[in-house]
Amino acid sequence: MEGGSGNNSVPPSSTFDKSRVLDVKPLRTLVPVFPNSPQNPPFVCAPPNGPFPAGFSPFYPFNGPHSAGTTVAPDLNQQQTHTPAPLRSFRAPESNGNFSSAKSGDGSSDGRPKRAVGRPKASASASQKKYKKDLDFTLSVSANFVVGISPAQRDDGDREVVNNIMMRFDSLRRRISQLEDSKEATSGLIKRADLKAGNVLMSKGVRTNMRKRIGVVPGVEIGDIFFFRMEMCVVGLHSQSMAGIDYMIVRGDVDEDPLAVSIVSSGGYDDEAEDRDVLIYSGQGGNANSNKKEAADQKLERGNLALERSLHRANEVRVIRGMKDSYNAAGRIYVYDGLYKIQESWVDKGKSGCNIFKYKLARVPGQPGAFSVWKSIQQWKEGIITRAGLVLPDLTSGAESQPVSLVNDVDEEKGPAYFTYVPTVKYVKSFKLSEPSYGCNCRTACAQGDLNCSCIRKNGGDFPYTANGVLVNRRPLVHECGPTCPCIPSCKNRVSQTGFKVRLEVFKTKDRGWGLRSWDPIRGGTFICEYAGEVIEKDKAKQDGEGDDDYIFDSTRAYEPFKWNCESGLIEEDENDIAEEPNIPSPLIINAKNIGNVARFMNHSCDPNAFWQPVAYETNNESYVHVAFFAMKHIPPMTELTYDYGVSRSDEAADDNNVRHGKKKCLCGSRKCRGSFA
Repeated sequence: MEGGSGNNSVPPSSTFDKSRVLDVKPLRTLVPVFPNSPQNPPFVCAPPNGPFPAGFSPFYPFNGPHSAGTTVAPDLNQQQTHTPAPLRSFRAPESNGNFSSAKSGDGSSDGRPKRAVGRPKASASASQKKYKKDLDFTLSVSANFVVGISPAQRDDGDREVVNNIMMRFDSLRRRISQLEDSKEATSGLIKRADLKAGNVLMSKGVRTNMRKRIGVVPGVEIGDIFFFRMEMCVVGLHSQSMAGIDYMIVRGDVDEDPLAVSIVSSGGYDDEAEDRDVLIYSGQGGNANSNKKEAADQKLERGNLALERSLHRANEVRVIRGMKDSYNAAGRIYVYDGLYKIQESWVDKGKSGCNIFKYKLARVPGQPGAFSVWKSIQQWKEGIITRAGLVLPDLTSGAESQPVSLVNDVDEEKGPAYFTYVPTVKYVKSFKLSEPSYGCNCRTACAQGDLNCSCIRKNGGDFPYTANGVLVNRRPLVHECGPTCPCIPSCKNRVSQTGFKVRLEVFKTKDRGWGLRSWDPIRGGTFICEYAGEVIEKDKAKQDGEGDDDYIFDSTRAYEPFKWNCESGLIEEDENDIAEEPNIPSPLIINAKNIGNVARFMNHSCDPNAFWQPVAYETNNESYVHVAFFAMKHIPPMTELTYDYGVSRSDEAADDNNVRHGKKKCLCGSRKCRGSFA
């Protein structure tokens, strides 16, 4: 066991009366009931810890367990079934523009609220009205058909299903965040896009692993990261959106017992969570850290009792560890750290002076590293230990705002062939992609919903990024504010120009040369880097020879299509079907062999975790296109960053049975590997 010390040692048994934990019989009132009665009040999106409006009754998985009425699971591998509560609506605008809680049946013959129609400002010009979006919105169950998740997949998923649901959740959350960030949608609106997205997906059956179970969750892998608890709910890893202990009811020889299936250790209690393989977990309840209620002793009920019963049953418990998000002071990142077993329990005094339950969990041996990887990275950043195999601490020589390590712990090679590092693309003087373009007139920062901003109008009336700089949708072309725009340098519409924010590393792979990965977790939609190099013409690319195409980016290639944007069947709004395929004014070919940046080290994958998005901004009254890479999904730290290289149009048209000229064997190793690329 690594890192064991006094911080995680268990006090001698003589110090505490363990009979208070070990000899208490199970409570029969802990069988969960999931309400689906139409008499329940409508859902209101309150913060996870309240306060809640009067009469508020949260639905699964926001509700706590009730006392009766559910069939218990006969064994550890089967659970009771339930029907998700119907989605009613979120806060819908009244006719006067104020927001109020919509009620089922108000203004709609089918029991749903009518969709509010946004009204443009009186001062808006005719050209501005052309781009006007309906920003007042309601989220409710619609007649739109949502495909892709069968009843069997809802009970038991696999990796493909989990990835599909995670991407659909995040696309919906990004779109809701975009609407919430707008000026016209802020009054009276509680901004919890994650809860709203989860509500929509669960109500439409877009979820998986609803069959609660002990142990491994199909399709969820150790090391997977989550930026919201609702993401864990929709994939079945942890079904409680607020509570840290998730459990199920099983029948024993004599009694019915609650058994813990998963816990989240996120720093809300007196946990001792620094050890890589041992977790000292504090029980729930008692309001030990609340300023609103007087602290009290914790009780051996609900999740606490489930953990105690799991100690005696010796069943495996999934552990999710929460860490601070270094890019969002109020946020947390959750990493699935695998299976643990409870070894011991006792009663201790908490910081409040009240009694709290403590549980010692030890990680089951033989599992891949997850939290241990995070701890190693933290030590590298703090200079406590040196990165193994470090060749250069910063191969950019200060050209980037973040250093980029060069690492080889595979063989004796000291680095890639020499090249000149440049942070952005270089155009030849005669190569201009569009007509003269003029910037916006914003004096502070461009804002969502401000149709006086010409840069927003170029993007069809939508701000392309959320408030924290995450790309909302793939587009044929994203227009950013350029150097001559008068808006402030920190304007959120300059995301790709401010350099990458994550700590990247160029490393030697085992069989694919050099690759690129990140020390930091990357949220889906986050800007990773630009593809830098020299823009060349098609004829020159052919003249340079066959061997140079390892460092060529060519926008004219055929790329495997994929769906990334929010699907119209998940949210009731008009004009949300945005074309996702790139569409730039002229073919763009970038040669990074002699001059380039970290993007030249990104390898191909048939199942990539990044995609390229053309971004245009004005420089010296000319609009130039740049190739920006964004995260397709959440990417755990130390995961190789890859994108689809595509195939040449001539190879696409050729007979697949023939060996095509220039075709290369693919070594991506993914489930979707096509075998070759060119």
